[in-house]
Amino acid sequence: MENIDIKKISLSEIDQLQIISRQTFYETFSASNTEENMKNYLDEGFSINKLKAELSDENAEFYSASIENNVIGYLKLNFGASQTELKDDKALEIERIYVLKDFHGKKVGQILYDKAIEVAKQKNADYVWLGVWEENPRAINFYKKNGFIEFDKHIFKLGNDEQTDIMMKLKLKKD
Repeated sequence: MENIDIKKISLSEIDQLQIISRQTFYETFSASNTEENMKNYLDEGFSINKLKAELSDENAEFYSASIENNVIGYLKLNFGASQTELKDDKALEIERIYVLKDFHGKKVGQILYDKAIEVAKQKNADYVWLGVWEENPRAINFYKKNGFIEFDKHIFKLGNDEQTDIMMKLKLKKD
């Protein structure tokens, strides 16, 4: 596998971020959702305005994974008040790790994940948490393999469809 570069995404790369966000989300979830719900979510969830707000948020960071300047995946992290739920100052949320289908099974997700843990340790977080769709066994197994345990569930709405996310966390520090 060629070298994979991980770097922080800046506001100037917003167009690239929008493309990789939409493409990876579509590849991951389109088979399980209606075309209409999918289209609405892609339009709203990854609009330039929404991405601009997220990229400008000092409590959120995006990182891209690329091979020879082609972005093949990305990571979104949230801290403090920008976390989608727990909002614990001692926690870091992995909101998204997405990799293009062509690169599944090639350790790209693991490299992005390792970056997330590195950032969490730099931020002195006690634990890392995330929500993963209950019907995404690939992702659930990935996180279990990395030591995450289930602690709760919550509802994620995709269009008019209510879906259950399993919430998982990993302690970084011993009590």
